[in-house]
Amino acid sequence: MALCACNGGGSQSEIDVDLIQNPNSAQGTDASVGLPTMDFDCDLHDFGRITEGESIAYSFHFTNRGKSDLVINGCSASCGCTVADYPKGRIAPGQDGYVTVSFNSRGKAGQQYQEVTVNANSQPSRKVLKITAQVGN
Repeated sequence: MALCACNGGGSQSEIDVDLIQNPNSAQGTDASVGLPTMDFDCDLHDFGRITEGESIAYSFHFTNRGKSDLVINGCSASCGCTVADYPKGRIAPGQDGYVTVSFNSRGKAGQQYQEVTVNANSQPSRKVLKITAQVGN
């Protein structure tokens, strides 16, 4: 028997071992009960009509309703015109925070729809936040 792995040449990052939790249990019980959660008040924000070249932002509010610390590992946007700022530390159970999504409409026209994927040590591990805007002159 042989095992092979491919690095793919991508960058590697280390993750704290205490943040890795397996939601599957060998006993068949639901171990995800103790995982943190990202419960957002909403996952879509419509900016309405904006002027081309305008930079706008919206802060999506969330609460960790799980039973362990929440750590957001990163956010990825569907376009370079959109970026997200998020808490870099641990968010304890019952605590809340914000993921702020900023959109730069320079060079954009018409209906815009952008997504930001938030990755965390939660159950589920990803959450997609969406923004829309009608860009005009």
